[in-house]
Amino acid sequence: MFTGIIEETGSIRGITRSGSGARIDVACSTILAGLKQGDSIAVDGVCLTADSLSSAGFSAMASRETLERSTFKTARPQAAVNLERAMAATGRFGGHFVQGHVDATGTIVRDSRDGGALYRTIRIDQALEKYCIEKGSIAIDGISLTIAMKKNNEMTLVLIPETLRQTTQGSKGIGSAVNIEIDCIAKYVESLLEARQGPLTEHKLREHGF
Repeated sequence: MFTGIIEETGSIRGITRSGSGARIDVACSTILAGLKQGDSIAVDGVCLTADSLSSAGFSAMASRETLERSTFKTARPQAAVNLERAMAATGRFGGHFVQGHVDATGTIVRDSRDGGALYRTIRIDQALEKYCIEKGSIAIDGISLTIAMKKNNEMTLVLIPETLRQTTQGSKGIGSAVNIEIDCIAKYVESLLEARQGPLTEHKLREHGF
């Protein structure tokens, strides 16, 4: 479990295909403190298991499912990545529940400035639209962010200067792909409702006055 508060930006040293998956080597420094083989690390929002450590970074295997759902399928060496260690039980909960299970990728479609803040609009898969609400949480490349505005399947987020400095969002722009993880609580609620009442439909919403 992660919180979406990025600890460090590292870089991909190499990606080596292995069967249907790939081995990803990541250069980093800060998160190596106390890191052990087998620990979980969110790399651009993707939960990976560090199976090899060195003084300069770590490496991990990514499955075919992970490659297909995330930006790793097109990642190149030297690409910057956001890094976060799994949350300690005694740590601060600074963001929201982030599992590291990326749902899909999205695309940055618009940027606009307002003082130091950047209003960034990201287009996501229409199948994920129903889980997103204004003022709700979403993880973008592992960063816990708040949806400021929503129109259909486009979400506008407000990125403050600190976020732009401390994460890879500062180097991305229109056309860039990003990893999307929607708030897991929304999916749990939907699953429980469907188990009790069947799929949530427009007809059922109208029956209940919506």
